[in-house]
Amino acid sequence: IFDRYQRRGVLPSLYLRNIADYVEAGGAFLEASGPHFASPFSLYRTPLGRVLPGEPTGEVVERGYRPRLTDLGLRHPVTADMAGSDRWGRWLRQIEVVPHGGATVMDGADSRPLLILDRVGDGRVAQLMSDHMWLWARGYEGGGPQAEMLRRLAHWLMQEPELEEDVLRAEAGDRHIVIERRSLDDAGGTVEVTTPSGETISVVLEEDAPGRARARIDAGESGVFRIADGRRAAVAVVGPASPRELSDMRATEDLLSPVVEATGGGVVWLDDDGVPSFRRTAPERDAAGAGWLGLRSNRDYLVTGVRDIPLLPAVLALLLCLGGLMAAWRREGT
Repeated sequence: IFDRYQRRGVLPSLYLRNIADYVEAGGAFLEASGPHFASPFSLYRTPLGRVLPGEPTGEVVERGYRPRLTDLGLRHPVTADMAGSDRWGRWLRQIEVVPHGGATVMDGADSRPLLILDRVGDGRVAQLMSDHMWLWARGYEGGGPQAEMLRRLAHWLMQEPELEEDVLRAEAGDRHIVIERRSLDDAGGTVEVTTPSGETISVVLEEDAPGRARARIDAGESGVFRIADGRRAAVAVVGPASPRELSDMRATEDLLSPVVEATGGGVVWLDDDGVPSFRRTAPERDAAGAGWLGLRSNRDYLVTGVRDIPLLPAVLALLLCLGGLMAAWRREGT
């Protein structure tokens, strides 16, 4: 964090270069610009300038203005849902910069960029072009959401998943799934939902707030639902997250022992005893022994009806018998 810092030749350029390398490798950087940022000794004139999205022009605005959210700021998770920006207290100073990248989520005097958020390599940078945010904490002209904004800034810089600006989420409820997509562009559109049984359905997301679209679907089955929009994917689990049969996966006979004892059965560990032989046993006999397991023959059946179907008509059967006798007599006579 650099707060109203100016280059005095105390920190070697190598130190500042190491900080820039750290940010690009996944670190976080917050810079609150004061008048020194617009001077020739600006932090922008050091190796850190390569990770800062706003270049100072040298002009310092010294008059009152109200910070406002830009159209992009209304969609960005860091500043979205911060209602009442028309009633925020004024700030009295702003450093003019020319943005070379990032997302300008707040502007100030004459619509100049006031807060820029940017991704640099694997890291993130927040650049605030004023050192007067403290006026909100003091309640000046009504103050503003100073603590909440700094909290969100810090969490976004540290890559808090809840503040990702381009993300697809799915949350399972009681037999339903809520799908949400956040984007700095149009968040609406269609996503593909794959059910646990393999069926794929298309779901249309409708934007209910700037940068946020949602849809709710009924889950007709339990299991893992997969949601994808072509670039991002999410999963939702409907039903118990830890069903009873998966709560303890250890191989043990303790749970089945009461049933085994009540039915006269047995437990065979294939690793120790090998594969047992199987035989039929009477209902009153044991169903297990040394090296064998019994399959109980209960002989429990019920005759619900009898139907006789003749093989041949009686006349045809009689003719066949007479024909056979005559053929035998003829052959015997010859």
